[in-house]
Amino acid sequence: MNKNTPRVKTGLDVLCDNPPEYLKGRRLGLLANPASITSQFVHAKDVIARLFPGQLCAIFSPQHGFFAEKQDNMIESGHFRDPDLNIPIFSLYSETRIPTADMFDIIDTLVIDIQDVGTRVYTFIYTISYCLETAAGLGKSVVILDRPNPVGGIQVEGNILETDCASFVGRYSIPMRHGMTVGEITAYINTTQKINCDLTVVPMQGWNRDMYWQDTGLVWIPPSPNLPTPVSAMVYPGQVIFEGTNLSEGRGTTLPFEQFGAPFMDIHTIKRCVQDRLKGVVLRPLCFQPTSGKWQNQTCKGVHIHITNKDDYKPYLYSLILLQEIMRAHPNEFTFKAPPYEYEFERLPMDLILGSRDLRKNLENMNDPFELEKAWQVSLHKFKQASKTFYLYNGHGPT
Repeated sequence: MNKNTPRVKTGLDVLCDNPPEYLKGRRLGLLANPASITSQFVHAKDVIARLFPGQLCAIFSPQHGFFAEKQDNMIESGHFRDPDLNIPIFSLYSETRIPTADMFDIIDTLVIDIQDVGTRVYTFIYTISYCLETAAGLGKSVVILDRPNPVGGIQVEGNILETDCASFVGRYSIPMRHGMTVGEITAYINTTQKINCDLTVVPMQGWNRDMYWQDTGLVWIPPSPNLPTPVSAMVYPGQVIFEGTNLSEGRGTTLPFEQFGAPFMDIHTIKRCVQDRLKGVVLRPLCFQPTSGKWQNQTCKGVHIHITNKDDYKPYLYSLILLQEIMRAHPNEFTFKAPPYEYEFERLPMDLILGSRDLRKNLENMNDPFELEKAWQVSLHKFKQASKTFYLYNGHGPT
C-alpha cells in the first residue's frame, strides 16, 4: 500500500471504485456538506455528477449549511442554486428541518454522504431520519455512503434518552455516545422506528470498530465549524453539555469543546476536587477570551482537556463530574441556560442535552455521578445488544 493511501475507504470512495448499477437512470438527490469528500478531496456532488451524468437533480444540506459556515444552533441557512450544476440546494436547517414533498418530487433516490460524530445530540442523524421518513412516505429510496465514527465503535456511554426529553438534539432512545457509524445508526433508526424506508448502505473498506479517526489515515474535514479537529470530536460527547449552562464551551475560540470556563470559575478548586476521579486526561488551567458567543470579549478562567489515554477517558461521565463540581463551587454564579435551544422554547436546554430531567435533578442534588452511571447500565446494555444487530464491521465491540 502506498504510504499516502488511507487505511480506510469511505463509502464515497467505494462508490467511485464501483459505481452501482442500481443508481443508473435514477434522478438523484444528495445530502452533503464540506466533509463529503473522497480521499483525494473531490466533493461528493462532483463525483456523482461525473459517474451519473445529468442524473443529479437536487442537493440537500444539514445544520450549519452546505458550506458549514453557520456557527451555532438556530442559525439557519438558506436555499440557493449550485452555480456549477445549476440545480437547487435545499437547506434542511431553514424554515423547515423536514424535507418537503416538493423537494423530493424531483428525485427518485437520495444519496447521503454525511460525516457524523457518534454523539446523540449531533443533529445530522435526525436530519437523515427525517429524510428516511419523507422518502418512505413518497416511495423514494435512500442510499447512504458510510463514514467512520471518529470516536470509535467500541465505547458506548451514557444514559438512554427519555421520551419526554425528545427534540432535534435527540429524537430516539439512544445513549450519548452510541458507538455506531452513520450507516449503522441509520439502519438502526430505519428498523427500530419502523420507518421501513427502502435503504441501502454502501459500507466502508478497512474500518474496524477499535479505530478512532486518527487510525484511518483519512484527512479530517470539520463537519461543523466547532469541531475543527478529531480531538474536538473526542471531547464533544461530554463537553457538549456545557451548551446548556452559562459557562463557555469554547465557542468563539480556537479550541471549542477542548477548553471551557467562565469569568467566575475557580479553576484550582475544581481541579483539586476532580483530578483523582478522572482517568486518561489532564486538565490544564488556562484563561481564554471568546470572540463570540457566551462571555464574548471577556476573560474566562477554565481548563483545556488533554486526552492522555483514550481507552480510559469517559467524556460524558467526566463532564458530568466537572459540571457538578462547578455547581457545588459556584452556587450563586452558575446557572442553566434558559430556552430557546434548537427550536424548543419551553423545556430546559440541559434536559434536552442530557436526555433526562431526573439526571439533571440528581446532579443538582449532589448525587454521585459514579452511582448515576451505575444506574443506567441495564438500559445501556440493552441498547448495546440491540445495536449490535446492525454492525457492519469487525472488532471487539462492546460487551
